[in-house]
Amino acid sequence: MNEYNDKSLRHGYWEVYTSDGNLWYTGNYINGEYFGYWEWYYFNSNLRYKGTFNNGKQNGYWEQYHSNGNLWYKGDYVNGERVGCWDWYNKNGDLVIKEFVL
Repeated sequence: MNEYNDKSLRHGYWEVYTSDGNLWYTGNYINGEYFGYWEWYYFNSNLRYKGTFNNGKQNGYWEQYHSNGNLWYKGDYVNGERVGCWDWYNKNGDLVIKEFVL
């Protein structure tokens, strides 16, 4: 965990914690680039983002949450670009925007 390759690039599975011991983020690097499934957390330990990367770019299904734990948005990325149907929610969890991204 939390290793570097021979070129001093982050490589493999990483967990990083805040100074007060709470998990800040977790995921995998390949030669310094984000790869695979990742999660980031707020300082209150609630999940902030979760999604996947391929070649350092967001790829696949993603979700972000408000600091109170309610879903903020969900949608898909392809090569770092938003695509398809995206749903956006307010802090109370009510759907407020439904958009289609080309």
